[in-house]
Amino acid sequence: MTIDCTAPSHRISPLIYGIAFDGLTEKRDKHQYEMGATTRRWGGNPTSRYNWKLGGAWNTANDWFYQNVDIGLSYDDFLESNRKHGMTSALTVPILGWVAKDAKSVGFPVSRFGPQQQEDNGSGNGLTRDGTPLKPGAPTLTSTEAPPEFIAEWIRAIRKKDQERGQRSVQTYILDNEPMLWNSTHRDVHPEPLSYDGLLERTIAYGTVVRKEDPEGLIAGPAEWGWTNYLWSAADFAPGKMPHSDRRAHGNMPLLPWYLRQLREHEKKTGVRLLDIVDLHFYPQTNVGVGLEGNTDPATNARRIRSTRGLWDPTYKDESWIGEPVRLIPRMKEWIADHYPGLRISIGEYNFGAFRHMSGGLAQAEALGRFAQENIYSAYFWQYPTEGSPVFWAFRAFRNFDGKGSRFQDWWVPAKAAEGTSVFASRDEAGGKMVAVVLNFDPDQAAQAQIQLKGCGTLDSVRVLGYSGAPGGFTEQTPGAKAAGSLTQRLPPYSMTVLDLTVKKP
Repeated sequence: MTIDCTAPSHRISPLIYGIAFDGLTEKRDKHQYEMGATTRRWGGNPTSRYNWKLGGAWNTANDWFYQNVDIGLSYDDFLESNRKHGMTSALTVPILGWVAKDAKSVGFPVSRFGPQQQEDNGSGNGLTRDGTPLKPGAPTLTSTEAPPEFIAEWIRAIRKKDQERGQRSVQTYILDNEPMLWNSTHRDVHPEPLSYDGLLERTIAYGTVVRKEDPEGLIAGPAEWGWTNYLWSAADFAPGKMPHSDRRAHGNMPLLPWYLRQLREHEKKTGVRLLDIVDLHFYPQTNVGVGLEGNTDPATNARRIRSTRGLWDPTYKDESWIGEPVRLIPRMKEWIADHYPGLRISIGEYNFGAFRHMSGGLAQAEALGRFAQENIYSAYFWQYPTEGSPVFWAFRAFRNFDGKGSRFQDWWVPAKAAEGTSVFASRDEAGGKMVAVVLNFDPDQAAQAQIQLKGCGTLDSVRVLGYSGAPGGFTEQTPGAKAAGSLTQRLPPYSMTVLDLTVKKP
């Protein structure tokens, strides 16, 4: 392995260590504040129908029978909790046009629509017993209209409180959540597939009021879910229409480049920038699971770790139905450079499944290292890992590996490792302190890492902490042999190793 202090480095954005709010567990869990996360996102399907005037009311969408519920927490509780724990906030603002009108109505009541394939206390899943989708009723069954002015009023209320407190509470506004899936996730109020033009019109209408009410806030979008909707609209797959007809009607440009170009043209005409951050979601399509789910047989584990390459590696051909390189971050950089230079990048949702398995932890550590390497602005894990899990400790490898606040430093240092391992290196502003996170992806074989420090100075002190899945997280390890510009360290099978180094500068 080589850590090259002579190569160009960059400052790491602290917002790559983000997580998401979970309304169901917010009051119960405290460990999401103990993993070193720097920022939290209020997002997910229900936030598309969140009614800020009703405290905790939103609609659970097709995740849970299209029910209006009160989660017992408001957006202000979320913002207050983040402030209290020193985290910044990214807030999803609905641009769907409808929000929950109360905390009890449902989209497909059995009393009105008859027996359904699945039911929960009189709410159905919107499908007949044989699986045929039911035609939705009027949106007013569950919802009330939420035009741009409804969002403007919300932001005014937030900013008024901020001014009274003397502290900003929302850093980033996200324009809704996975809009190209609305015709399935929110089909009770939005059954029609969204088109290129529909996405742009809503972005302009709602983005304009967000910018007007909070000129210094950052705006992120379009928060799309994955591969098909980076490239095509929902209307491109509408039943009864020619496939990809919407894209062909827009010069056959993929959705994201077209969207960026139109917003850039809008800024040229009006002088108003409506997008600061290109926000896309990333979920491997290779059946590795999400959250606690996901097989942990050797083949799936190896594929889970490899699937992280879809984020950054131009040579990695996706092993799913996609069947070609996704190279999401390089692709986003190209689209921005070609169509709207100067925008930042956020991976607004991602997760590799198998939270409780070491392969899930290693995939997470790899992703955090690559976010630092690729110099993106922010990333928000969905939602947050279970306490003491390998994924929890993957965050801690970068954010608090010794339980005393020691962390990956603020400057990225280029580094290279042999296949089957990774090394991510960082230094402080002065260059005298270095922290490296070293990963061994082999479940059976230890590796002997020989790490060369190129142009970093003379190696002074070495502290080593390691984690291989044991309860309790990182423990002190015996350092290997060190010389002036190198060190040797054993890496146990399936392990994360943190090297906490000081160097005397040349």
